[in-house]
Amino acid sequence: MISKAQRIIIFLTVLVFSALSFLSAEENQAPEGIDRLKMQIKTMIEDFEGEVGVAVKHLESEKELSINGDTLFPMASVFKLPIFVEVLAQIKEGHFALEDEISILPKDQHLGSGILSDLDAPGIKLSVRNLINLMMMISDNSATDILLTKVGAERVNSRLRSYGIENITVNRTCQLLIMDYRGQDYDKYKSLSLEELNALYRKEREENPQAFREAANRFSQVFKDQSTPKAMNRLLELVFKKEILDEASCDHILTVMSRCQTGETRIKGNLPSRAEVAHKTGTIGGTINDSGIITLPHGLGHVALTVFSKDMRLKTEDVEDLIAQIARFVYDYFYFTS
Repeated sequence: MISKAQRIIIFLTVLVFSALSFLSAEENQAPEGIDRLKMQIKTMIEDFEGEVGVAVKHLESEKELSINGDTLFPMASVFKLPIFVEVLAQIKEGHFALEDEISILPKDQHLGSGILSDLDAPGIKLSVRNLINLMMMISDNSATDILLTKVGAERVNSRLRSYGIENITVNRTCQLLIMDYRGQDYDKYKSLSLEELNALYRKEREENPQAFREAANRFSQVFKDQSTPKAMNRLLELVFKKEILDEASCDHILTVMSRCQTGETRIKGNLPSRAEVAHKTGTIGGTINDSGIITLPHGLGHVALTVFSKDMRLKTEDVEDLIAQIARFVYDYFYFTS
């Protein structure tokens, strides 16, 4: 026979194990709400060699998440957005106008993406408006450097600080940035033509490939032209909410960004074909970026999304696919929960 005392001990033992089982079940419950989205994204990026930073914010509800959101990453061509903001700010202040025309000279034809460097100069004259379009729509580096030289990097940074944004810094022209990535001495070679620079680069890389690799590996460790994902998302939010410049200027920024022709397989890659995205991409070496605003259908709001990366050891296409998958997770979450 079991005594009364023994029955009490058995009862208490069962009670304790039940409580422990309950607590264990509570701890192992799947995350809910936006934490589930964060877990999905975090699980995806953990397997990638390199570093990825993500910032997400639903601009109407202000629900947000970030992963490595306060880590600095090279912006690559995403830095053209803060330059665009500064150009419009100086136009608003009366320093120049969108329709002012600028003659393009051979010294203005710079390294990297775009079409201006493929044209014959002199003989090209473009308005500030069209230089902006080239910079933002096809990421033309020559157009960018003309505009950055016109407004000044220090003014770009000062303007950002006045908006309360501390973790975006613009320092170099595209020309200087690319030469740093290549390990070329800008001060020594800045007077060379584009053709001469490229010929010299091919020669130097063939003679000393290790020096090129070392320069490329150091690139992300130089804290110039870098931003955190959260800071870039904040700039997008300020533009969307018309909290900087004026309403017409903010609308202009979003309209031009919605006509971006680069990075079709990044944020836009897995979204429905009619999804509206205003964005700016950036790519250099192991950095493959995209930052923009997704418009959800049926009046469900807008989502600012920034995905930055650095030191990636994968093909560009694989990182683009990662960005596209993250964007789809974000789109589906807010579509079904907004």
